[in-house]
Amino acid sequence: IILTVAILAGFSTIGVKIGPILASAGIVGVALAFGAQSLVKDFLSGLFIIIEDQYGVGDTVNIDELGGVVEEVGLRTTRIRDFNGVAWYLRNGEILKVGNISQGWATSFTDISVHADEDPDEVTRVLNMVLDELAEAYPDSILEQPKVLGVGDITGGTMTFQVWTKCVAGTQFEVIRAMRQMAKTAFAEARIRGAF
Repeated sequence: IILTVAILAGFSTIGVKIGPILASAGIVGVALAFGAQSLVKDFLSGLFIIIEDQYGVGDTVNIDELGGVVEEVGLRTTRIRDFNGVAWYLRNGEILKVGNISQGWATSFTDISVHADEDPDEVTRVLNMVLDELAEAYPDSILEQPKVLGVGDITGGTMTFQVWTKCVAGTQFEVIRAMRQMAKTAFAEARIRGAF
């Protein structure tokens, strides 16, 4: 500060008018402040994303209308690779909604369809056996015993049963695929006609 004041005083001593220089410096400072406003917003948002652990590298997320896997989290931008392989760069200050599929746990409701003429009690019995086997096969993924909620719909020649599962986040898709495969096999053994 002392050096700046001394330089400005020296300019005025040799006859250089410093008023216009100070005015133009002020205008440049205001322009830079407005230009850096979005940059500062991005940095602050990135800092809070990291501190609050909203998402991290490897998490599967839905950000606004975009879904994918987080590849990089920086102070200014976040890089996400969508399920088609496209890399998206999002400014942290523009991110308004984040859904993290990889944190905590996830519940899912899965529809299992059979022919409408099948006995609902028999189908429920077979599905409960499948769910018991599923819970034994995936003890690290399934958090609570899956449940058959009953008949969810009967349309035309199809009767649909709903099954509820609660899994460690990110593992529910593998569990659901295994459940469908096990149900298909169990229905074939019990001579229950599926509507697959």
